[in-house]
Amino acid sequence: MKQTLTSGVAIAAVFAGAASAEDLTVFGPWLGPDQELVEAVLSDFADKSGHAVSYVGSDSFEQQIVVDAEAGSAPNIAVFPQPGLAADLASRGFLTPLKDGTGDWIKENYAAGQSWVDLGTYAGPDGQADLYGFFYKVDVKSLVWYSPENFEDAGYDVPETMEDLKALTDQMVADGETPWCIGLGSGGATGWPATDWVEDMMLRTQPPEVYDQWVSNEIPFDDPRVVGAIEEFGYFARTDEHVAGGAGAVASTDFRDSPKGLFDAPPQCYLHRQASFIPAFFPDGTEVGLDADFFYFPAYAEKDLGQPVLGAGTLWAITNENDAAHDLIEYLQTPVAHEIWMANGGFLTPHTGVDLSNFATEAAANMNRILLDATTFRFDASDLMPGGVGAGSFWTGMVDYSGGKDATEVASDIQDSWDAIK
Repeated sequence: MKQTLTSGVAIAAVFAGAASAEDLTVFGPWLGPDQELVEAVLSDFADKSGHAVSYVGSDSFEQQIVVDAEAGSAPNIAVFPQPGLAADLASRGFLTPLKDGTGDWIKENYAAGQSWVDLGTYAGPDGQADLYGFFYKVDVKSLVWYSPENFEDAGYDVPETMEDLKALTDQMVADGETPWCIGLGSGGATGWPATDWVEDMMLRTQPPEVYDQWVSNEIPFDDPRVVGAIEEFGYFARTDEHVAGGAGAVASTDFRDSPKGLFDAPPQCYLHRQASFIPAFFPDGTEVGLDADFFYFPAYAEKDLGQPVLGAGTLWAITNENDAAHDLIEYLQTPVAHEIWMANGGFLTPHTGVDLSNFATEAAANMNRILLDATTFRFDASDLMPGGVGAGSFWTGMVDYSGGKDATEVASDIQDSWDAIK
């Protein structure tokens, strides 16, 4: 509380200097409704700071920000969907470190704060690590979706540990039911849903530093700890009785169609692990919190690794320094900067100072509680790996594994692909 109040006083002092108002440009990936929402946040900042703010969105952000930085025409603030690109630009001298004390603020005011500091810290052109990125607007992937009505009819309880989740899976099979719906199909990106499973299992079977070593290939992809995480996914996806359509249908089922079995009568499955976006593919009229609900994809009680959460998010970095850019980063530390977007949906935050009653729905507030309860947060590993691996051999390898190929052999093939691009 003390830190939050201190930050609020400091921000008020900065904003009091209207005579020093500057123009501020922000460039990010949001278009359409999301652009309107980020502009509402920036409008509040402009009103309070006196700075004139303009936002430009692009669906080619990743390519354009590199072009702009190299040409010396970067915006003041860039909003990166992935830390990897920000880290690359920091190493080339195109990002400005955030003000001293920002990391301390994050550690004290963000759930799993050290995780967020780590995700925004990169080596600069001199090789020295510094905090360059401030995370704002987060997505959660560690979720399991279900139908409360189906659970009630069958007498099932929401599991609180991974041991409970596996016991529930076995109980459903014993009852003659099919526990899971899983689909890996996604056109040219087929296989990516399985990478999320493996990432979640890495966080539930290994400490976060091992996850980080895996992401950077400090440990090889065919390390026994990684193979073990792949086989954890196999428990759910490679047992015919565990998955709708049998194990052979997993790779060929489109991920957008896979949750629909939850809503069949009788249900074709009772459980579906997927990120916070998946309700967009539920049947029309499905109300989250009533017709469908979710719970945290639980951790193993016996492994004592806390409550890890897998997700993604955007980080804001200074790409063309002025005072207004630093003022905006300070503004993002205020609860209202989060609550404006919270009230309009499609927004989650690790900021522990926000008022959860500002969420538009109780379901959104409950999802955010999962984020606030996290002891560790890690970014989607495949998004941090080289493209040829994270969006290539990792995807195809998971399809091969789902089809029956040995986990160690699959992992070795993925490592070979990584070695080939080094």
